[in-house]
Amino acid sequence: EARLIDVSRTDRSVVGRWWWTVDRWTLLVVFLLAGAGAILVAAASPPVAERIGLDSFHFVRRQLAFLGPALVLMVLVSLLSPLWARRMAAIGFVAALILLAATLFAGPEIKGAQRWLNVGGFILQPSEFIKPTFAVVVAWMLAERQRSPRFPGGIIAAALLGLLLVLLMLQPDVGMAMVVAAIWFIQVFVAGLALFWVAALAILAVGALAGAYAFFPHVASRIDRFLDPSSGDTYQVETALNAFSNGGLFGTGPGEGIVKNVLPDAHADFIFAVVGEEFGLLVALGLLGLFAFLVIRGLARILHEKDLFILLAVTGVLAQIGVQAVINMGVNMQLLPAKGMTLPFISYGGSSLLALAFGMGIVLAFTRRRAGAGFWPQAALRTIRNTVPQSVLLVPRSPATRGMV
Repeated sequence: EARLIDVSRTDRSVVGRWWWTVDRWTLLVVFLLAGAGAILVAAASPPVAERIGLDSFHFVRRQLAFLGPALVLMVLVSLLSPLWARRMAAIGFVAALILLAATLFAGPEIKGAQRWLNVGGFILQPSEFIKPTFAVVVAWMLAERQRSPRFPGGIIAAALLGLLLVLLMLQPDVGMAMVVAAIWFIQVFVAGLALFWVAALAILAVGALAGAYAFFPHVASRIDRFLDPSSGDTYQVETALNAFSNGGLFGTGPGEGIVKNVLPDAHADFIFAVVGEEFGLLVALGLLGLFAFLVIRGLARILHEKDLFILLAVTGVLAQIGVQAVINMGVNMQLLPAKGMTLPFISYGGSSLLALAFGMGIVLAFTRRRAGAGFWPQAALRTIRNTVPQSVLLVPRSPATRGMV
């Protein structure tokens, strides 16, 4: 058995190198979340499908059809080198940007918004793919700005944000615009933005929110109902909140909940309420813990990263997942104004699942252990071997270990 382990560790194939350099804990958590999502969609979606005249397992089959390709996509992207992962993200951003603009002309109007494209029978939401690819492109621009002060990386990043916000507001999709802006703000803050500009951007964000309240009636209605529930219809959020009360600590049991029978988006935006009712508070907290672990683990992996681009890219993608999860859970528990936002890897949605898988593939590719990447074990060993005379070391460097650091 020891020999088999020794051989596997010295396997120099692409898969062998990937297995011993990728963060397997993050990989495990993503698989757990994706598996939990498949189970929860199967629990929550049948009543929704029946209400709109579809067969009971319509959404379950579609979710499973995208789950396998999404996980394969994540693994394939994680095999890439940082250079090729960046190139893939840049190409993906340009394609998603073109498709995002196309929704304004060729997208069907659903619930008063044009956010989707019908591509060969598949309803594609380009804005989902914008989020992870935009984070990588912004990281690239900001990193190049640091390497070459004359390069207008900051201006390009700000211009891309402005273009995206205009396209998203034209759909309109205020919630997605807020998430994209939050990703950008977190990245420029981590890149070393001066406190003056942090304060200026915070004031600008408040002004933008006030503008959205003034010019978009549905935004004003949601904020008004959040601040004063008696001012309008709060049926969905109150029903979701009651689901947690009904579930208690241990839940009513799989399939025994009633919230999915009355909420139109129980399989998507309000799937966390189904978790709280049927599986209980403990499972809901466990799900929250998985998201927290995913974000914290990823940030811990880049804590000593010397490459600013990788630092900013991973921070941006993880911020997207964290912010999105917080918004979804907050809405379900009536802690935030209502907003249609999927719970990452859990809610039904092919576009969301594929985009999230691509984003996590980027994170796994950028956080793989690499010689010279600045992670503390390699950096520490390299410092010792470069500074301590070889005669002091009891075990001299052998040909087998010479290339390890």
